[in-house]
Amino acid sequence: MSIAKIEEFTQQEQDLAAFAKLMSHPARIAILKVLAAQNACICGEIVEVLPLAQSTVSQHLKELKNAGLINGTIDGPKSCYCINWIAFEKFMADFNALFLSLHIQKEKTCC
Repeated sequence: MSIAKIEEFTQQEQDLAAFAKLMSHPARIAILKVLAAQNACICGEIVEVLPLAQSTVSQHLKELKNAGLINGTIDGPKSCYCINWIAFEKFMADFNALFLSLHIQKEKTCC
């Protein structure tokens, strides 16, 4: 059995892997699409457009919020969420840099 040695990887590699894991569920991608289209959303509205129970949507929102990808406020029974565009753009830039560096290396060695 292998032991994970996460400390052997750079912080950027760890951050990108955590982001990829966060985005690996299609419900989270769908939630981000809904939030981007409306620029702000009440949790109940998200539940209405997704084929998931309210508790499941709430759990995915919690994961997105804990990762800093969305911001949210709770006002009584209503929760309002929006995309944290600063965090989103940072991850986008980091992934673009990764993909560009991989592509450049591919051009050096082709099989």
